Amino acid sequence: MGFWQKLFSRKKKQKEVPQDDWESIVYDREGVDFADEEQRSRYVTGCLEQIAEASKEIDLLTGEYTLVTSYLKDMEEIEALPGQEKEEIERLANKLMSLEREMQRYRGRQNRMSDGEYYRIRKQEAEVAEGIRKIKEGEKYASLIKKDLRRLDGERHAYAYRRSELLALTGNLRGMAVIFLTAFVICMLMLLVLQFGFEMNTGVGYFLAVGALAVALTVLCVKYMDADREIIRVENAINKLIQLQNKVKIRYVNNSQLLDYLYMKYDTDSGDRLEKRWNEYQQEKEERKQYAEAEAKTEYYQKMLVEQLSHFHVSDPGRWTHQVNALIDRREMVEIRHSLILRRQALRKQMDYNNGVAEAARKEVMDVAEKHPDYAKEILDMVERYETP
Repeated sequence: MGFWQKLFSRKKKQKEVPQDDWESIVYDREGVDFADEEQRSRYVTGCLEQIAEASKEIDLLTGEYTLVTSYLKDMEEIEALPGQEKEEIERLANKLMSLEREMQRYRGRQNRMSDGEYYRIRKQEAEVAEGIRKIKEGEKYASLIKKDLRRLDGERHAYAYRRSELLALTGNLRGMAVIFLTAFVICMLMLLVLQFGFEMNTGVGYFLAVGALAVALTVLCVKYMDADREIIRVENAINKLIQLQNKVKIRYVNNSQLLDYLYMKYDTDSGDRLEKRWNEYQQEKEERKQYAEAEAKTEYYQKMLVEQLSHFHVSDPGRWTHQVNALIDRREMVEIRHSLILRRQALRKQMDYNNGVAEAARKEVMDVAEKHPDYAKEILDMVERYETP
């Protein structure tokens, strides 16, 4: 066959294969020179690799197919159980479903305490109640101290204001004394002028001036002395208030530092906040306890269900612990069976396809060996080496 004849022949053969056929395996020996050892080996190896790939896929599919088939057989066995045994299995399944709903409520609860916060409080569980009491007492005491400080501060400001009034009063009294003395001097000068300049009798005037000055100075002196005594009393009261304030401030600082330490120790900013977290912890602790009990009961009833199913021809009783709804609701069982049948059909189709691929490749190798007897032994040896693990 000439070159052009081979070229047109190959093109014609290629047109016979649909371009969108992605599943069909096509064997084309055109252009393969079986007399050439490299081309012959490459072609046969390609066929053997197809067989190996298909066999590998079949092994994987067979395991899944066996699993699905055993699942379907288990369903048949369960549905064929006697009435009393079936009732016991349904009872166990109902128990498991009830426990699962209980645990699901816990898992789905909003605003759950985080594990970190839960275990942080748990470490101080024996101290938290006492800590709440101390913090609340400290906060109450701090409130009382602040009230005392505000009251003392108010009294001190009142006394300070009174002292400023008294100091102003004494200043005014001193000013009035100066005015009275100045007026007396002026009056005496006028009387002297009248007496010696105009030869008038001013004796009564002297008497009245001296008397008025004496009365005025006496009144001023009494008021000044009263104000001065009150100033001393006010200043003593202020000093006592300052000393009392200092004592209260020391208590306030010590109490504030104690509160800061307790806040830091219990990682809170108030007694009410810590009490709220403590109550949440108590609730969380009880719910976790109930959840742990439900888990323990679930494990117990799962073992009982597995043990009960093991008495019958159920190949894998354990998988039914996660399909308890199907043991109770026949509709659920029908849906599972339908899904499994569809899966098995799909697996069967895939296995048939790979069997066909392997068989076609095997026939191709045998056909090549038959068509080229000179290399048949070599080809069969390749097959044997490829199949030998």
